[in-house]
Amino acid sequence: MNVDDDLGHRPLVPIEPAERVIRRRRGARVLVLADDRILLEQDTDPGLPGTTWWVTPGGGVDRGESHADAAVRELREETGLVVAKADLVGPIARRLVHHGYTDQVLVQDEEFFVVRTGRFEVDTSGYTAEEKRTLLRTAWMARAEVAAATVWPREILELWDRGQEDLIDLGSVEESTIPLTDGQRAFLNLD
Repeated sequence: MNVDDDLGHRPLVPIEPAERVIRRRRGARVLVLADDRILLEQDTDPGLPGTTWWVTPGGGVDRGESHADAAVRELREETGLVVAKADLVGPIARRLVHHGYTDQVLVQDEEFFVVRTGRFEVDTSGYTAEEKRTLLRTAWMARAEVAAATVWPREILELWDRGQEDLIDLGSVEESTIPLTDGQRAFLNLD
């Protein structure tokens, strides 16, 4: 099994499912709430044109960063919203997620934070080259829109309702456009 903990650039081209590199990283995700709306990004797998789902802003934790530091940085880069760590609520949830895409398997230890703000015009000029290819658009979505959409994590409405309660552990989950193979699942001890 090919494992790559150096998250360089993704190939963004389809690879046979059993040949995908398994990459590992820590990640920070942020629920950006404004009144009765949540800010989500429409994501895609370039190897499966037309396949989309919604995610909260966020991404990988850089070397030397905490999850909270990464949450602040990712918000600035992906939305243009500048906040301080003190503006974040949380982490409110944690999980280990396995994303099977057409070009890789990403195993990510995630923490979720909340930031409450007024609605603002999103600035995506900080997107990386990869994000420019995979993130299609952003939207301020109402609960009914979120409930009707495919959103990762599936527990997004539950997280939206959380206050500053104790941290919830969402466990180990798979969210994939191309599911992990039996060999990958066995290698990652998911069976």
